[in-house]
Amino acid sequence: MSTMTLLSFDFGTKSIGVAVGQQLTGTARPLTAIKANDGIPDWNTIERLLKEWQPDRVVVGLPLNMDGTEQPLTARARKFANRLHGRFGVQVELHDERLSTVEARADLFARGGFRALTKGSVDSLSAVIILESWFENH
Repeated sequence: MSTMTLLSFDFGTKSIGVAVGQQLTGTARPLTAIKANDGIPDWNTIERLLKEWQPDRVVVGLPLNMDGTEQPLTARARKFANRLHGRFGVQVELHDERLSTVEARADLFARGGFRALTKGSVDSLSAVIILESWFENH
């Protein structure tokens, strides 16, 4: 089995959660949440993360409605994934992220109550859930 390193991004217009994981263990951990200005991230921060972790692949959460249809944020997440590939030449995959934020909130709340529910921790944990879900499906 390969020991690929992956980064995952939970795209949002104000904040983008980031996690790193190993395919060998199928586990991920939260890294950070990057501030975004109407969906435009700090590309320098993303470049630093890519250089630091040297991921074999990047997974971007694809926000869909519960019935699987696309929503306005879906196209923006696709555009973000395309820009990641275009700017940095990394292999990018989109992964259905339905319920990742709900699951992240429930998990953080269970561990630390309302104080744990900061926006950054929710977004980076959502990125963990997206990546671990990707591992389960590959």
